Amino acid sequence: MEISFRKIELEDKELLTGYLKQKPYRSCDLVFANIYLWSRKYRTEFAIVEDTLVFCGFQEDGTPSITFPIGEEAQIRKALDVMFLWFKEQRAQFHMHLVQVKEFEQLETWYPEKLQIAYNRDAADYVYEADKLISLAGKKLHGKRNHINRFKEANPDWLYEPITAENVEECFQMALKWREEMQCEYDVDKRDEMCVTLNALRLMEELELQGGLLRTEPGGEVIAFTVGEPLNADTFVVHIEKAFAEIQGAYPMINQQFAEHAAAEYQYVNREEDTGAEGLRKAKLSYRPAFFVEKGIVTLK
Repeated sequence: MEISFRKIELEDKELLTGYLKQKPYRSCDLVFANIYLWSRKYRTEFAIVEDTLVFCGFQEDGTPSITFPIGEEAQIRKALDVMFLWFKEQRAQFHMHLVQVKEFEQLETWYPEKLQIAYNRDAADYVYEADKLISLAGKKLHGKRNHINRFKEANPDWLYEPITAENVEECFQMALKWREEMQCEYDVDKRDEMCVTLNALRLMEELELQGGLLRTEPGGEVIAFTVGEPLNADTFVVHIEKAFAEIQGAYPMINQQFAEHAAAEYQYVNREEDTGAEGLRKAKLSYRPAFFVEKGIVTLK
């Protein structure tokens, strides 16, 4: 059985987005920009199988792993049957990643007692109520308001701007400086993340991304920026956020301002996963997520 998986190119955006929009996913992984920007690192390819969209990546040992097919329910079942046969032909163990709770429930209905799932806490997306990220109201977020107030007091002429063709190069230069300060070249994960960040800035128009930046004063250097996009009708996703940590309150400030200017019309904001990094997990939890988008790996029992 021949299934032609191929690399993801910018020219595939319309085709893939057409499938991705068929369901109101809240996972940060199911949006074209993220898929495309990370596809080189994870060797992600795609194929249309039984009129569904299936992504395939490769594990460290070179064996394939697919995603849950995206499309109409009747076609998904057909595509899964095809993929089970495909794995046998590849002489590989069935392996499906980024599987969400409802998707596994569907798998259990179709293939009872055949599959098992292991959820990965490090890969769970943090989803927040947009209005709470904007207002930061209540005792639990009091510390965030204090950080922002201190930023405003120290920088009374601060300025927020949307990222445009005219100022994106400044964000690019700020990212390069941030990369040097964080010594990203000595850490593979940080280096990969920075590569994605720079490519996102370079391709903002093509990928239809939105962004915002902070200055401590009009005409001053960019000290923080962030990039995201609508994920579905009620959820906005933030892909990238960078700030100079030595400027007190810069991170909470760009977080709040971007939510206010880009996500105010949405119910939720997805701020992606923590990848198991202790400091990042603590920071994300401190904003009191409304819920998590859990994702797991499905294999045969």
